[in-house]
Amino acid sequence: MTSEVNPRTRRQQGPATLRGRAVPPTTTDQRLLDERGPADWVHADPWRVLRIQAEFVEGFGLLAELPKAVSVFGSARTKPGTPEYELAVDIGGRLHEAGYAVITGGGPGIMEAANKGCDESGGLSVGLGIELPFEQKLNDHVDIGLEFRYFFVRKTMFVKYSQAFVVLPGGFGTLDELFEAITLVQTKKITRFPIVLVGTEFWGGLLDWVRATMLPSAKISPEDMDLIHLTDDPEEVVRIVEDAHLKAEKRLQEQAAVEATAAAAGDGT
Repeated sequence: MTSEVNPRTRRQQGPATLRGRAVPPTTTDQRLLDERGPADWVHADPWRVLRIQAEFVEGFGLLAELPKAVSVFGSARTKPGTPEYELAVDIGGRLHEAGYAVITGGGPGIMEAANKGCDESGGLSVGLGIELPFEQKLNDHVDIGLEFRYFFVRKTMFVKYSQAFVVLPGGFGTLDELFEAITLVQTKKITRFPIVLVGTEFWGGLLDWVRATMLPSAKISPEDMDLIHLTDDPEEVVRIVEDAHLKAEKRLQEQAAVEATAAAAGDGT
């Protein structure tokens, strides 16, 4: 007997919208990363590189002219009207006033709140969505939106087009983005990139554990603790981001001056 399909089931799969019986039982990421199937599946994998490449090209093309921006992360489960939601709205608005576009995952909760704050303040609000096994659409406060099939492509866009990460309370997905950013900064794959945790009660225990367990056992260096900022104050969030970029610009100017002096000296010899 044919199983019933909910006609309202909907999934965004890259640029395509699928409904009802057209919705596949797995996501594109899952089909790529799950254990290998029969030989015809294995031989099809190299062709997936073209689809992956297309997602990179589409993302780079859409976001190439994006002004300086900050990515805001946090739980999709945070409800409107809660203190965390309103805090994200406030931060989104303040980031725009400081001259930044706001990038989020484009979904509900904290993502919607940060997009809303930026949008209602007159700023540029960006949403980078992802294909999930359950229905989720870009929130109504997104000016520029893009849906991805692959998490790793989407992550690249967050890092490439952001000048900072602001991380509010969230779940495993939020932790994933947070620790990837910390790792990239620690290993100097990206520079001049402040990471701000918002919510001392939520994040304090995690940082206490890092400080009390990872640091004494030399799993990280003392200076690695300086990669993360913790605050409850939305004004301080923006100040941390701005200060980091002012310092970075000053370092670049000093480096350019040194190089110019060295070049001039070389021309005179």
